[in-house]
Amino acid sequence: MQPLFAYRALYTVALCGFLFAGSVGSGTSQQPATNPSASSTVNAGQPPPAQNAPATPAPATPEKDQNRDLGFTKSGKQQPTQAVQIPRSYALIIGIAHYKNLPAQAQLEYPDRDAESMYTVLISSEGGQFPPENVHKLIDDQATDANIRYQLETWLPSVTKSDDRVFIYFAGHGFISNARAYLAPYDVDLKNIPATSFPMDELGLDIGSKIHGKWKVLATDACHSGAITPETDRAAVNSSLLNLNKSLFSITASRDREQSYESAQWGGGHGIFTYYVVKGLEGEADTNGDGVVSADELAEYVHENVRQATNAAQNPTSERGSFDPNMLLAYNPSHITAAPQQTPKFGTLVIESNMDGTEVFVDGKSVGVVNKSAALRLPGLDPGSHTIQAVHMGYEPDGPRQEEVYPGQETTVTVRILIARHRDHAAVESFDHGIVYYNKGYQQNYEKAAGYFEQALKDDPTYSTAALYAGRVYNALYQDQKALAFFRQAIAIDPDYMEARSSYAAALLDDGDMDEAVRQLNVVTQREPANGMAWYLQSQAFARKGDYADAVTSARQAIQLTPNNAEAHFWLAEALRQQHGCSEAIQQYNQYLALSNFDSGVGGKLDYYMAGYLFGMGSKKRAAQTDIWREVRGQAYTGICDCQWLQKQMPTAVQSCQTALRYTPRDLFTNYRLGILYAAEYNQSGSVSLLAAARQHFDSVIAENPDAQEASNARKYVKNIDDVLAHQP
Repeated sequence: MQPLFAYRALYTVALCGFLFAGSVGSGTSQQPATNPSASSTVNAGQPPPAQNAPATPAPATPEKDQNRDLGFTKSGKQQPTQAVQIPRSYALIIGIAHYKNLPAQAQLEYPDRDAESMYTVLISSEGGQFPPENVHKLIDDQATDANIRYQLETWLPSVTKSDDRVFIYFAGHGFISNARAYLAPYDVDLKNIPATSFPMDELGLDIGSKIHGKWKVLATDACHSGAITPETDRAAVNSSLLNLNKSLFSITASRDREQSYESAQWGGGHGIFTYYVVKGLEGEADTNGDGVVSADELAEYVHENVRQATNAAQNPTSERGSFDPNMLLAYNPSHITAAPQQTPKFGTLVIESNMDGTEVFVDGKSVGVVNKSAALRLPGLDPGSHTIQAVHMGYEPDGPRQEEVYPGQETTVTVRILIARHRDHAAVESFDHGIVYYNKGYQQNYEKAAGYFEQALKDDPTYSTAALYAGRVYNALYQDQKALAFFRQAIAIDPDYMEARSSYAAALLDDGDMDEAVRQLNVVTQREPANGMAWYLQSQAFARKGDYADAVTSARQAIQLTPNNAEAHFWLAEALRQQHGCSEAIQQYNQYLALSNFDSGVGGKLDYYMAGYLFGMGSKKRAAQTDIWREVRGQAYTGICDCQWLQKQMPTAVQSCQTALRYTPRDLFTNYRLGILYAAEYNQSGSVSLLAAARQHFDSVIAENPDAQEASNARKYVKNIDDVLAHQP
């Protein structure tokens, strides 16, 4: 008989499963930009230097707005006296299931899934509400000792401030050696533990003295997690863990000398502690009905449920520390109730299905996928009525229907996916006509296609594919709100329609809603890890938010899965350039240019290609996808130009910028960069003709956007140039 749960594998030097949670800031100092930004300048507005050359002005970079507080006025039955304020928030998520140097029997099953679930709940708008770019994630081979140390000792201290909220999370092995406790990174070497692991006492010092914030969260899930504050010397450890002027919430999976368990029977496979931490942050721990999950509420919820689930074999702890019991960990307005609730005794739903790959929703939120051979067990639910729905693409859903959860009991629910959707003949006919026009491309054909797709939906309101293509065609026509509405309709009809979620995310990128795009793509990449398009779109979202490290990771994954996706190479190049990786960036720009080198004669086929692959480029002013293609090629050449300029390759940089302007003659930054290049060449040669060329490009910058910072700098250049020319014989 299979055990209900198993502790995470023990190994030499008391090695065992360990989960650590905490938060970190993104540390991005540069604004995300579609075009490259100037990287090397000299003072502006000064008298001309020797040879009467115009000085290169230093672009004044406005400080990035660091105020990311969100205000929410609670709606529903219970009205608060004031808005709920979400502090600026940072998180670091680490999950290691597969270790480089450990044998097979010491590998773990679920820490990577634990980390993904924690990431999802933290960035959720009905959970932690962390900005996605402020949540850094290290999974498996990314979680090396060097990377973990960088995040904890450099990144977090550099970005956090005194009023911030910080959450740090680690899932993997933890162990004790020679009476000292350690976190085990991916590349831990058991023969040299001190040099290849992260001591927990150092972690305490980092959190207490280096990482800033008014609310700091540290969570651990391991057989030795209690050793972070060992019973033998609690006062000494607390003095290093806690900055008494700040508030630290340290919640551990177990007491010292206890084990932490993981099991497939908790939400499809999780560490038991992490499962309840995630459920609690989703709102289940909100026992007073105000929508806020506080530190005290989460501690009570997790302790009660983990203890009950393991028959008291595992006892989470949170008594150590001086945290603010009202520390806001999550906010879910849908959990606001008319009056405070008594702390319930939680119940369990066990979901069975007659079909593999059935996605289950509880109270409108996806809780996992159930297969015929294995039920989906969902402990820790509030007693009372819950709405259950099971969906499978191409079939009528089972539900929504109400099921009762009873305190302290398991309720088994059998969902049945039986009826395949049969399309209305007229709807299919309309849809097929729409596809014909859609494939032809061009505005007039897209408009005809839209009419057919909408007619198909009128004939069959469950036709999710028609809704998807209606969204796509309106996206191509730059009718953003219509496009978003149809994408949402497709997802509402088939919530497990990952293609619709990807297209919706792409449209959100066009609309500028990066955070929701990241949330949608996070669902897709977790459900379909081999979806190259979703990884490409995610790389774009991260790059445009200025989270270049995650953009690089996502772009590389996209290229590995779909190496001929030209735009994945483009966004990898953009992110690498911002990280000063110009040599590889130039290679990736050139790879994009080679893969997207379509002859102008392809016509509508190019439009069709772009409709499928150039979603989300943030372009609003053009009437055809071909124009987006031209703009991106121009940006690629501009990126190459910028890198060549940084590498002091002036003549080739000029050529690249000139090529960029053949695609986008009015591009502000390309004209600005070319003006600087001509001015720099004048400094070297003294050729007055170069000054005239520089002035022409600076004039183009001013004409394109007089209010841009580049335009302000360009005016200073023009003044210097005119002064020089006035003194020419």
